[in-house]
Amino acid sequence: CKKHLTDCLSFQIEELFKNKGQEFMWNEHLGYVLTCPSNLGTGLRAGVHVKLPNLSKYRQFEEILKRLRLQKRGTGGVDTAAVGGVFDISNADRLGFSEVELVQMLVDGLKLLIEMEKRLEKGQAIEDLMPAQK
Repeated sequence: CKKHLTDCLSFQIEELFKNKGQEFMWNEHLGYVLTCPSNLGTGLRAGVHVKLPNLSKYRQFEEILKRLRLQKRGTGGVDTAAVGGVFDISNADRLGFSEVELVQMLVDGLKLLIEMEKRLEKGQAIEDLMPAQK
């Protein structure tokens, strides 16, 4: 290829698609129509600010969130720290689930997180509430 390397690779990939009877989406007005894979599907991010000062110090907090398919961030947005134990908890998945399923995962997960937080406030154990991997 005499073109720039990325142009050459793009051309080769497009040729492979054409050989399989497919092609890149192209529109005369818009040109090539592209999307980042992270934007496919509903792309829904539902988030709630919740105060979890005790649970956030619990040794398995990250694992609990992972099992519930939730993620945390500070209330200031991506890459911010929680202040005063207040987190922005949201669905970790954006693809492969309907809007209803994503919101329901958040609601169900928050219900459990709040129950765990209340137990920890009282000095009670939460091991029996540990969720299974979803």
